[in-house]
Amino acid sequence: MTTMALSDLETLAVGLFALVVAGAISRGVPLLARLNVPVPVVGGVLVAILSALLYRFAGLSVQFAGQLTTFFLLVFFTTVGLSAKLSALKAGGRPLVILCVVTVILLVVQNVTGILVATASGAHPFYGVLVGSVSFVGGPGTAAAWAKEAQAMGLAHAPEVAVGAATLAVVVGALVSGPVTGWLIRRHQLRGPGGATPASWVAPDVAPPPPAPPIATILGVLLLIVVAVLAGDAANQWARAHGLVLPGFLTAMLAGAVITNVADLVGARIDFTPIERGGEIALQAFLVTYLMSLQLWTLGAAIGPLMINVVIQVVVTVLVGVLLLYRWLGRDYDAAVTVGGFLGFGLSSMPVAMATMDSVALRYGPSPKAFLLIALAGSFFVDLANAFIVKGFMSLPWLQ
Repeated sequence: MTTMALSDLETLAVGLFALVVAGAISRGVPLLARLNVPVPVVGGVLVAILSALLYRFAGLSVQFAGQLTTFFLLVFFTTVGLSAKLSALKAGGRPLVILCVVTVILLVVQNVTGILVATASGAHPFYGVLVGSVSFVGGPGTAAAWAKEAQAMGLAHAPEVAVGAATLAVVVGALVSGPVTGWLIRRHQLRGPGGATPASWVAPDVAPPPPAPPIATILGVLLLIVVAVLAGDAANQWARAHGLVLPGFLTAMLAGAVITNVADLVGARIDFTPIERGGEIALQAFLVTYLMSLQLWTLGAAIGPLMINVVIQVVVTVLVGVLLLYRWLGRDYDAAVTVGGFLGFGLSSMPVAMATMDSVALRYGPSPKAFLLIALAGSFFVDLANAFIVKGFMSLPWLQ
């Protein structure tokens, strides 16, 4: 087996090339646009499949660098924070509580579903937790961490099962969340801001582009983003030193929120146009480089049972989103876009959630309320709730 390790710059080059190719494919295949499949998902999955083919038939293992991927993630959530004003946060209120409650329900349902699938296939019940919320809501990183705990319990194949399930979850969740959201919007003939009717919806690539911001404004926003990333990193290190472990993207987002609200207090004006554009670029760059780094060949012989579990989990998660969250949030356009984000982090990851909502918003209209709700619930609350719920399942005697 030959290993080819790419540098950060080479990884970025591959990711950008994948975005260009995926954009051409999406324009040439109208079905992808109608299904609201984000372009970075198309590009990342294609590279991941190509890497798996090289590994299988050419004996070549391609390893992509990860530092720039992490940086793009921090930049994206920093732009989310810079757009989060206290006036908008207050608007979260009851809808945010509803989203958090439904998220907890989803975590429990995913674990129960996984346990039933594992038991039916003759596996240890705790494997069901590994292929439940650990993999779907948690993602590959969370799956790898909990797999170590499962190994300590005597489950020798926990890493392969957990990471394999999480890998499938990322890919399938990214492909499912957009189409389901688009179907929900069309099914109920919902309208985005501006009163656009279903007959007058226009694809984003034919909309007139906004005027480009001045260079000075771009440099000022870039400075704000860098300062927020550095401040978030400093806050994260301080929290860790005091025993509080927080995701790096959460502290970056909070730092951005502090900066934009302090600017409001002192009367400073921030141009949000370049912030939004920078966030979109960072999100696309993160998502494509993250997805193309997935090692699909690690699925191995477990692909059959894992695929069965994935199909069932997708059905269960979609039902929770459509039957509970969409109805409880009021069955309007914001509720539908929020469901898209909910399916994104419930089946795949937070970046997929944001990319799904971004793709839907470009096609049907913006939904700041949905972005805010998902950013708040999906960044911090879901990880904290998932940790407590998984720990609770681990303590059950019949899962020991």
